[in-house]
Amino acid sequence: MDIKIDGVTKRYGAQKAVDGISFEVKTGEILGFLGPNGAGKTTTMKMITNYIAISEGDITIGGKSVKQHADKLKGFIGYLPEHNPLYLDMPVMDYLAFCAQLQGMPKSKLNARIREMIELCGLDREKHKKIGELSKGYRQRVGLAQAMIHDPDILILDEPTTGLDPNQIVEIRKLIKELGRAKTVILSSHILQEVEATCDRILIIDKGRIVADGTAASLRSKSQGQEEVKVKIEDGQSADILAKLEALDSVQTATVEDADYFKVQSLAQQSSKRDIFQLCVEQGWVLTEMIPIETRLEDIFRNLTSN
Repeated sequence: MDIKIDGVTKRYGAQKAVDGISFEVKTGEILGFLGPNGAGKTTTMKMITNYIAISEGDITIGGKSVKQHADKLKGFIGYLPEHNPLYLDMPVMDYLAFCAQLQGMPKSKLNARIREMIELCGLDREKHKKIGELSKGYRQRVGLAQAMIHDPDILILDEPTTGLDPNQIVEIRKLIKELGRAKTVILSSHILQEVEATCDRILIIDKGRIVADGTAASLRSKSQGQEEVKVKIEDGQSADILAKLEALDSVQTATVEDADYFKVQSLAQQSSKRDIFQLCVEQGWVLTEMIPIETRLEDIFRNLTSN
């Protein structure tokens, strides 16, 4: 089920928490929502889920506006809020049954679906405990289970791996990727590596506005500008190697990184890799490594949101 956000703004008095943003998420796509605290991520997710009202613009889900069809559309959405609200005095299975009934699930399907969620979210050992007795990681799993209990077409996950250990993060990441094959998924996270590993597309928001939208590779490509490589050259004097690297026509800068390693930045729109290889052949040096240096997602994020 596709989601379309069209010129959406959310005002709190004179302040715009979200400022006229527009984007689409297609069925089978996992969108990673990034931004610093207060950028508007959670506000946008709450508007998609109809938790809060839109000030301006519109959101359509499956071609239907949330303004006219809010109650009906809520049934197609599974939502895990940032601060996972749970009834701590309820046992896990009772809570999931309660959530399923709230979503209108027939009693005939209830027990089978609860068992499926228990297994899917790794809750079998904890299923008879009260939620208040669970660790933070297991409470997060319960939150994921309640978001998926009614098999929604859309999943909105706000910081879904908060409190999970590294093994649990890998398991939940795998689960989200599997779900994303047939569902529309929007997730936010402060763990950039997690977003890159899980999401098909990344959207960065800052001060209520979208500042970047694309795959991790396309965002890197746009910000990269000039080619950089790290090379290891042996059988030559470091000062001599550096001087000859700097003298290459395609090289803008060359620096010594550490023993036998050099960082080389090419001129704009040029590549120096072939020239470096040819130089080593001519000088009788051994070129043992040549590693492209990619712009990190963290660097792109900081550049776009630090102003």
